[in-house]
Amino acid sequence: MRAIPRSALILGLLGLLPFLFGAAITLGWLSADMGEPNAGGYSPIVPTDGRVMMIRYGTIILAFMSGVLWGFATRATGAMQSSGYVLSVIPALWAFLMVGGGPVSMASNLLIGFIGLLLLDWHFWRFELAPPWWMHLRVLLTVIVAACLLTVIF
Repeated sequence: MRAIPRSALILGLLGLLPFLFGAAITLGWLSADMGEPNAGGYSPIVPTDGRVMMIRYGTIILAFMSGVLWGFATRATGAMQSSGYVLSVIPALWAFLMVGGGPVSMASNLLIGFIGLLLLDWHFWRFELAPPWWMHLRVLLTVIVAACLLTVIF
């Protein structure tokens, strides 16, 4: 069974919205103007710069995915479990240590992080610690995230 469960697919695609909105704002396809502060349209929570939106959210998602990989590692035994735990923290540490500098640098490092995450996904999937459909979902989501981050880099 390689079909992605409907709920996982829908939630995965919904999780792309901050990247898609951020890319649309960055490309000028969507207005980031939310009004003046105190005029009811300004949000201190949602960044109006598409680059900032993608960088903040991408950092959160890399940390979240570390937790997902940690969960996969719990399915292993012995040395494979220990190495799985070590590998699972890499995306969160990458986001913490490498996402700094200007927007292009941060987006570039996030892009590298998401490509590295895909390799880790494949590793866990290859050892049957992730569900059979996992790579179908992860490749789809990673390609879209990468395309969005490239709007910042180029």
